[in-house]
Amino acid sequence: MKTLLKIAVFSLSVLCTAETVRADRKVSKKIRVQVEADGRDYHNSIVSIPWNGSNPVTVFETTNGKQLRCISQGESTPEGSKIYWKVDGTLKNGEVREYSIEPSTQPVRVTGEMSISEDKNGNLILQRGNQDILQYNTQIKKLPKYVDPAFRRAGYIHPAWSPAGNILTNINPADHMHHYGIWNPWTSISYDNDKYDLWNLGLKQGTVRFDTVIRTSAGDLFAEIQVKHTHVIFRPGEKQTVDTQEWTMEFTPKEEIVIMQERLSMKAWNTGDKMFMWDFVSDLEPATALPVILKAYRYAGFGFRATAEWTRDNCEMLTSEGKTRHEIDGTNGRWIYVSGQCANGKSGILIMSHPANRMHPEPLRIWNEKANGGRGDAFVNFSPSKNEDWVLEPEHTYRLHYRIVTYDGDMTPERAESLWQEFANTPKVTVK
Repeated sequence: MKTLLKIAVFSLSVLCTAETVRADRKVSKKIRVQVEADGRDYHNSIVSIPWNGSNPVTVFETTNGKQLRCISQGESTPEGSKIYWKVDGTLKNGEVREYSIEPSTQPVRVTGEMSISEDKNGNLILQRGNQDILQYNTQIKKLPKYVDPAFRRAGYIHPAWSPAGNILTNINPADHMHHYGIWNPWTSISYDNDKYDLWNLGLKQGTVRFDTVIRTSAGDLFAEIQVKHTHVIFRPGEKQTVDTQEWTMEFTPKEEIVIMQERLSMKAWNTGDKMFMWDFVSDLEPATALPVILKAYRYAGFGFRATAEWTRDNCEMLTSEGKTRHEIDGTNGRWIYVSGQCANGKSGILIMSHPANRMHPEPLRIWNEKANGGRGDAFVNFSPSKNEDWVLEPEHTYRLHYRIVTYDGDMTPERAESLWQEFANTPKVTVK
């Protein structure tokens, strides 16, 4: 894995300086681009344009005849290739800035501010400078001997950190051993006229598995981990008893069927702000010739189980619709933030739903102050199948896109709304 990561980082260090911007030809001369704030102010926004080719280019902002090099980075995906750059500072409503995309005769030095490292077990960590942002777990965590092995899985995010180093996620709490930090299984699935639950692992009806690392990217502007998950159902057989050196358990042998493939991307951005901002993009596709029906159920999909430090006494929530913690469950929202006291002061997390997501503004499932016998632990779930069935047809891909911001101190409704607006409506970009 370490060798693969080195190759990926090196490849992106070259790609960062190899962006082109026309789909039909290589860049052979300067290309002018305008970025306009159309309808609102923007702050440290990320913009992009399509590109194709391999000759190196650099992005400059042109102001009063002077050129200032921008933080930029290229990316190539099955959907196409792009070059991204950051619009520094505040772009006022109605303001237009001029940029040029210019061929480079030699590679431009890449600082690698956004990077990916591994822990001792091979799990992947997105970083900005020397700060950890999130850890994606490729390895299955060892659980106590008394815990049913059915609760073991990989393919989730934990820890997710605030800039001050506070850990905001929690995994395998005793009250809900199947909770895994930030993760996204489905609770009620109909497949081939039978029902399965891939969320509540103790039912042993199925699970979600990490499969492979598709690619990694690192550079000046972003770092990304893209992986493949398989969503697996278990069909029952004859009950047997198994003895091992560690435990004895009864279990039902199962025929395993992969019913969905998932491509999951986690991309952290170098915004330059005192916050961590990253995107969580899940692309789901049925894996057989049969449809997968995500049945209406009160929770499923993107889930966040918060640190055990947060309880009813020190944790607050607010949604885009102005709902507070005791009002939220069962309502819809474009965003929700949760803030609470941690070891290194107050921190929080803002979770935003993209307008293209199904059922946006999305139905929310949260725990109120009375959860867990009155402890009031924090749990948040965006559930696009909460109120009606979602039929996923074979040979079709279905995308869910969320943006997460972790921060220290307080979040305000105005700041949360501004961040969502920038997520949902980027500045207008025109190639001249």
